[in-house]
Amino acid sequence: MKDMTGKGGFGPGAQISRVLAWVAGAIILFGSSLTISIDVIARLIFGWTPLESFEISGYGLAACIGLGMGYTVSTRANIRVDFLTSRLPTPLRRLFDLLAAIALAAVAVALAWFSWRTLAQSWALDARSISTLQTPIWLPQGIWWFGLFWFAIVAVLAPVSAIWNLIRGNGAAFDSILAPPSLDEEIQQVRMDAEIDA
Repeated sequence: MKDMTGKGGFGPGAQISRVLAWVAGAIILFGSSLTISIDVIARLIFGWTPLESFEISGYGLAACIGLGMGYTVSTRANIRVDFLTSRLPTPLRRLFDLLAAIALAAVAVALAWFSWRTLAQSWALDARSISTLQTPIWLPQGIWWFGLFWFAIVAVLAPVSAIWNLIRGNGAAFDSILAPPSLDEEIQQVRMDAEIDA
């Protein structure tokens, strides 16, 4: 899980998370930035707008958040306040890391479940936006739900995989899945990212 190439804790799951993060970035870039730019230019030149950029960018933001959350878990990029737990003995620190991962998994499953119920209700009602686009609400909600569903899968796999590694006596693998990255790991990741981008 260290570098999202499939060599870390989740293998193909990390690769899928990375692809979904790229899709999320493309949605924000093209679904939001491009539509807003078209609206602004059209308003300047023609005095009217052909798109509902505010609505479309809202859908893009929701999709981006949903699709990017699995990547956040698989790269251990979620925000943690660990100034106390980092000073604890290793077994106690690992216990707190595990409890935090289980709590995150519970929240992720709840988000996926309730977003599914919202999507199913929108589908059943054939709900549409109240704008001139009349967007079927299930379309953006479907993308949003898929991202949250993947987030739930990754969030559940993280503590399960970490526990499995701990049972096998591989504490380093446990830490590579659940512990916040160390400063050295973050520097190494930045270097690897720079090499990929070059």
